[in-house]
Amino acid sequence: MIRTPFRSLAALAVVASVALAACSGGSSAAPIQPSGGVPSQAPASQPSASQPAAGCPTSAPAPMAAGGAATVTLATEKGDIVIDVKGSLAPLAAANFVALAECGYFDGVVFHRLVPGFVIQGGDGEFGRKPNVDPQRVGTGGPGYSFADDPVSTPYVRGTVAMANSGPDTNGSQFFICLGDVQLPPSYSVFGAVTSGMEVVDTIAAMPNSGPPSNQALEPVAITKATVTRP
Repeated sequence: MIRTPFRSLAALAVVASVALAACSGGSSAAPIQPSGGVPSQAPASQPSASQPAAGCPTSAPAPMAAGGAATVTLATEKGDIVIDVKGSLAPLAAANFVALAECGYFDGVVFHRLVPGFVIQGGDGEFGRKPNVDPQRVGTGGPGYSFADDPVSTPYVRGTVAMANSGPDTNGSQFFICLGDVQLPPSYSVFGAVTSGMEVVDTIAAMPNSGPPSNQALEPVAITKATVTRP
């Protein structure tokens, strides 16, 4: 079990590369080890909860203005998580997260990786959407496009919400929420913070996982509905 604060640079490097890896295109990230069989897929001709809503972005949205803000509420099977998103923190990541939440991309998507004392991670709408979560590929998918990193000007403290990635400028749809004050290089665009519902985040983090290195959720909790409100 990995806990913070980290005591060595070696431990930091391992956790950062394993716990926050994601892939917008689904091909370059280290694969998550499967925890069971691959669920059967719905016929392509029949829409199901495994498919995102129509009208979602097919390329990175325009940056959010520096003074822009939105509140994104993630309703989950364990309760609501309310996130304050600010354009001043990360205009590219903020705009993308809000756009995906607004179009329904996150509805049905699970938190697929749980690292107690560190982060929970979700947002893989390609391979991590109920009822067709693919345990062999969840954590490697994204929205079909990627976008550049935003400069990071704030520390990764408890409640921080930031983009997961598989290297520079590979942001897509996956994000993580910090469970404590963690030591990370400024390589993950911080676009918001949890303002309500950290007890829900903690409950999700305590759910069973496969253990290191993948920490794959064994009973993944889904975002049932994402709702966006603006000031």
